[in-house]
Amino acid sequence: MNRAIVLALTLLPGLAWATPYDGTYRQNANADCGLVGVDGGALKIEDGIFYGVESQCRMTRPVNVVDMDATLYTMVCSGEGSSWTERAMVMDAAEGDGIIMVWNGYAFRYESCVAPGQE
Repeated sequence: MNRAIVLALTLLPGLAWATPYDGTYRQNANADCGLVGVDGGALKIEDGIFYGVESQCRMTRPVNVVDMDATLYTMVCSGEGSSWTERAMVMDAAEGDGIIMVWNGYAFRYESCVAPGQE
């Protein structure tokens, strides 16, 4: 096999890519969209990385969910001195602007943060 192809296939899993869910989202109605990754702040998805509260997850191995506008990811996470892997499904919310994120046993609806001047 060509060395360039082998190198590309080796590096490919580590490359960042935009997801259809890239954006900044409120943890709750009073969240400060200027603060990402802290309690009372916002969550962010950017270039295939989910930034949660004091943690981040690489969104790997995307699988389209049949007959749904949703994607199932393997989340490779780290934070607060530990690392773990879980599956999560992400989809656009049917009403309003935001996403729904489903982890094993938990479902969350996050509204998009509005850019300054557009409120």
